[in-house]
Amino acid sequence: MPGGEYVTSAGDSRGLLADTGRMLECLLLIPVVIAVLFWSGYHYYKDRHLPEPPGNLLLCLALGVAASWLSRGMYLSLDLVGLRFDALALANGRPAALFAYSVLAIGPIEEIAKLLPFLLFVRRFREFDEPIDGITYASFLALGYAAAENIYYLEFLSPVEALLRGFASPIVHILFASVWGHWIGLAHIAGRSILRPALVGTAAASGLHGVYDFVVLLNPRGALPIAAFLILGIWIWRMRLMRLMHLDAIGANASGH
Repeated sequence: MPGGEYVTSAGDSRGLLADTGRMLECLLLIPVVIAVLFWSGYHYYKDRHLPEPPGNLLLCLALGVAASWLSRGMYLSLDLVGLRFDALALANGRPAALFAYSVLAIGPIEEIAKLLPFLLFVRRFREFDEPIDGITYASFLALGYAAAENIYYLEFLSPVEALLRGFASPIVHILFASVWGHWIGLAHIAGRSILRPALVGTAAASGLHGVYDFVVLLNPRGALPIAAFLILGIWIWRMRLMRLMHLDAIGANASGH
């Protein structure tokens, strides 16, 4: 058949390109998977004196994935009232509008989406019995959220951007979720109402989240020192807090024996 060789060759080229694309997608999943494994191991080690059941932690990861779909629905619901905007478009010449959208929409939507499964399911775990558990469970939930979000964004990012996001996004979501996770956890362990801690913690986390996104979206390169300073500050607070709670738990266990 005239041209048959050309057709076959073209088909082989298309197949090779498709295989290359699939291979690239698989490679871009590596930082997502590594981040999940690393941060899971990190938090499991930090809670090693009285580790949470692996089944609970896996459930939190799954709930985090579900929370990412919930937040997507919440963003779509903004269309119904004409309040959904392209954040990148706002960053190009409308900084005040970007700030309002980041603080009043992006931060609250993403933190509330993670908070709801925490309140509905996680706080009912029988093993939720020490203050550090609030941070641990919230962190695993945030980790699942970040992983799902990163996979969703793969098709919109360059390989380098996807690689960087795969490692950075989990840290950001874990830190912000730790704010409300900590305060809710303290109230839960003490047998107090969680309403006030949930409201205050979520408001604080949403505000920090919104400010971070505003800074990063407005000027991705120039804002790096500011964003890094914000994340570092929360990280130091969280590290010191977890260390103190870890020492308290060790002391409580020792005195109990």
